[in-house]
Amino acid sequence: MIEALFVAGVDLFRMNFSHGDHEGHRKVLERIRKVEAHYNHPIGIVADLQGPKLRIGKFKNDSIALEHGQSFRFDSDSALGDEKRVYLPHREVLDSMEVGSRIFLDDGKVRIEITNKGDGYLEGVVQSGAALSNNKGFNIPGVILPIPALTEKDKLDLQAALDMDVDWIAQSFVQKPEDVQEAKDLIQGRAALMAKIEKPSALACLQEIIALADGVMLARGDLGVEIPPENVPSVQKDVIRQVRDTGKPVVVATQMLESMITNARPTRAEASDVATAVYDGADCVMLSAETAVGAYPVRSVEMMDRIAQRTEADHTYLEMMEAARPEALNTSSDAITTAAYYVAQDVDARLIVNYTMSGSTALRTARQRPEVPILCLTPDLKAARRLMLSYGVHTVHDEKGVEDFTGPARHAADIGVTKGFLEKGDRFIMTAGVPFGVSGSTNILRIGKVE
Repeated sequence: MIEALFVAGVDLFRMNFSHGDHEGHRKVLERIRKVEAHYNHPIGIVADLQGPKLRIGKFKNDSIALEHGQSFRFDSDSALGDEKRVYLPHREVLDSMEVGSRIFLDDGKVRIEITNKGDGYLEGVVQSGAALSNNKGFNIPGVILPIPALTEKDKLDLQAALDMDVDWIAQSFVQKPEDVQEAKDLIQGRAALMAKIEKPSALACLQEIIALADGVMLARGDLGVEIPPENVPSVQKDVIRQVRDTGKPVVVATQMLESMITNARPTRAEASDVATAVYDGADCVMLSAETAVGAYPVRSVEMMDRIAQRTEADHTYLEMMEAARPEALNTSSDAITTAAYYVAQDVDARLIVNYTMSGSTALRTARQRPEVPILCLTPDLKAARRLMLSYGVHTVHDEKGVEDFTGPARHAADIGVTKGFLEKGDRFIMTAGVPFGVSGSTNILRIGKVE
């Protein structure tokens, strides 16, 4: 199945550490690496940390019925709950909430406004919702909780994921820049860090979070519960724009083709949602339950791939990318990659080739959202895998490389032809740095032609 998903178009696989155990994840990773070796094509692997999970306790009869306007109590008593009260095993939540705050339970299906607060309890009025069952999760919009983004479980999972040599760590429950810095300090460069934006408090300091992270995931599940639904589309556009401006990759996730968990075709609204993320300029769109537990995993990937390709072929998409093109970053390397974008248009090039050590040149090129593919040649396998997240980048782990500027064009042309990007007579744009093999030294642009 992993091989079938890869062939259908998957560039990265996400391992959700909210489920399973370390040994199970290791076996999955080994299967992915076997597929990678078989096809000689880098595959990215993301380890998604669970983060703190806020859940209520249990009920005597496993569930209760609720009525609009009734009173309900959350408290620190661990006894089984009933129609009037339930255990809330998070003292910091009881302390942080105030009268007028709201608590959303079961993905927002149940909404309760707090009307009274005391030592170890909260009382509220049911605004909506008819039923509540054991251990349901909850969200508290508008309240910054004094809870660390990395739990003890997360720290153990993080170490295990790093020992497995994953390429990306996705950090949940990010509320502030300090959360990201804590994760960076633990990772110590062994993997790239993706900050998940799923809390409204993270939106208030988004620029600082983006500056610290290596990439961003817009996780619209919890975020869509905690902010008004009508705000989600504009927030999505703003987050994507800000991340793209920095040249870092941005992922749009959650409920993209949700109905394909059980149905062979998506709804028209879901197809439009995927296309909107592409129109907005996202680097990557993500499937979750559709491929994890759904009945049509391969078909879901094929459908998402078709939607993305059709959207990128639309002249409106090209106009939108041009209109939203970021300004140059005033560095010599950025000047080269910006020039490569325009020269590729002027000479009708079929491909942009980046020789890179760390992958930074390919990130700068992807930031431009060129109309032609980006072929990234790097001797660093980890860089090749990480770049699978980035827009339009096709990575090749090129151990051979080149030692001077007389051979790179021929070498790049050969790989471009082998990978199916180029044919005889096609032009391509190549960027590289002299001296070769020095990270951050991109200073040469060349127009090549397949002889």
